[in-house]
Amino acid sequence: MDEEKNFRTVGGQKAGYLFEFKPDGVFLTVYPSVTGELSFELSDMRQILQDFDVLDYDIVELSRLVREASGHPAKISESFQEPPEEYFARMEAKQEGEEVEELEGSSNSYPGIIVEVSKDRLEAKVRYDMTKGTKLPSTQMIMDALQEKNVVFGIDLAAIETGVKSLLPFVAAKGQPPVHGENAYIDRRFDLGVKGKPVVDQYDRVDYKNLNLFVMVRRNDVLAVRIPQTQGTPGKNVYGDEVAARNGRPIPMPEGKNTRVIGEDELIATIDGQVVDTGRIISVDPHLVLKNGVNMGTGNIDFTGSIEIKGDVEQGFLVKATGDIEITGTVNGAVIEGRNVLVSGGINGQNRCRIRAKEDIRAAFVETAELSADRDIYINDVALHSQLRAGKRIYIEGKKGQLTGGLAAAGEEIKATQLGNQATVITRVAVGVDPNLQKEYREACKRVEEAKKRLQQITQTLNTLSKIDISRLPEERISQINAMTRSQFPLAGQIKRDEAKMKKLEHELSEMKNGRILVSGTLYPGVRVTINSVRRNFDAEAKHCSLSVVEDRVEIGLYP
Repeated sequence: MDEEKNFRTVGGQKAGYLFEFKPDGVFLTVYPSVTGELSFELSDMRQILQDFDVLDYDIVELSRLVREASGHPAKISESFQEPPEEYFARMEAKQEGEEVEELEGSSNSYPGIIVEVSKDRLEAKVRYDMTKGTKLPSTQMIMDALQEKNVVFGIDLAAIETGVKSLLPFVAAKGQPPVHGENAYIDRRFDLGVKGKPVVDQYDRVDYKNLNLFVMVRRNDVLAVRIPQTQGTPGKNVYGDEVAARNGRPIPMPEGKNTRVIGEDELIATIDGQVVDTGRIISVDPHLVLKNGVNMGTGNIDFTGSIEIKGDVEQGFLVKATGDIEITGTVNGAVIEGRNVLVSGGINGQNRCRIRAKEDIRAAFVETAELSADRDIYINDVALHSQLRAGKRIYIEGKKGQLTGGLAAAGEEIKATQLGNQATVITRVAVGVDPNLQKEYREACKRVEEAKKRLQQITQTLNTLSKIDISRLPEERISQINAMTRSQFPLAGQIKRDEAKMKKLEHELSEMKNGRILVSGTLYPGVRVTINSVRRNFDAEAKHCSLSVVEDRVEIGLYP
């Protein structure tokens, strides 16, 4: 004996499609058409999926199934939410050309009483069909209508007694929503917010030589404690059925390098070192000290942790670290990459030096070098003929505080004592747009453009191949076609992710509208300023001033 079907279906062979909503997922069959033309639109398919609250299907895969019309079922989603019974009644009436009769009162003089249950079944609303009468119904009539609709829980008698005094819609019953459990979370027992702040001694004196670049811990220090998840409390809908509650999600311990879990919920350090928190894992990095600089005696340095270099970094060498880099000497034509980079002796770039920091760069001076920081750049004396790019701020203050030649670009603010010089050397400064975000946006645009071209080529090729009998092709060629077919979906997914990233970057770039430039001393002729994409070239001196955009013009204001 055939087992009785216990799942919902929408459509059929006559309609040209069949949706099957089964316990193990949603299946779609598209039947081949005798005429070769579809009797429905793709939008019809999407509307049905929306009615069943199916959101996680792949539109590209759905389009392919409609186009191929193989007559075989294919799974397109793992889950769905079944609509109320009224939905299926309306669908049947639509197919048979009939109208759904609404619930009426006990007398023609009374309006029709219509009970509408919300999609989540947690609310029952009563409204009236006044084409059948306008006499106010009784409380009992409302109760009977609710009973007929099987609404038995959360009935609000006070709301019903008030509701029968007018012909306005009202909520007659409310279910009890479930209370979802709280997710587990990690309570960190250290504060990375103190990084980069100068040490203040007991007499409130600030030590600018001790910039507190490292958050250090000792062996067996507690780094984090896991607060466990909680269980949810079920609710009940207006039909009296239990509504399941989500339990809180667990979270793994963020155990990283040189850390260990004690018991079940406590993370400790296994060595003395610097805390590194990526958000997903917490590690403790050792602190590498090079007493004689970086040169032929050391070679290039690529270290997992933080580095302290007591000496110079010579020309042509590379210093790379996952943590912070502190150099007490000078950098001479070298490449430096780290989280924070501090160069006490300054940077002599020789047109070949590149320094990259995920957070801040600090140096005594910089000449003919390229500096890039995701956050801030601080130069204590002069910046000459260099390329400086910072996500937020560039500060050139100290003995001279001079910025001359090259380019300085920052997302929010540039502050210097002197811009340009008396020789009118061309000096470019730009604020209001994060140059690092700009670069990331351009790269995402390029990836999307290339991926779309590739996807278009694949689609055109597959469309051409669909007109021939692929089974007659060599096995190697069939494998290539199958690989090409599979490659569509990750490519389409990559395009979707990159386009979402582009929108996010566009929003971030559009929000950067308050850029300004501060000059505490003299701004010389030859300085070319760009603020929020508005440009101005200066051919006269300005002293003790601020530059900002006012009504689409770069205007000179007073120094704050």
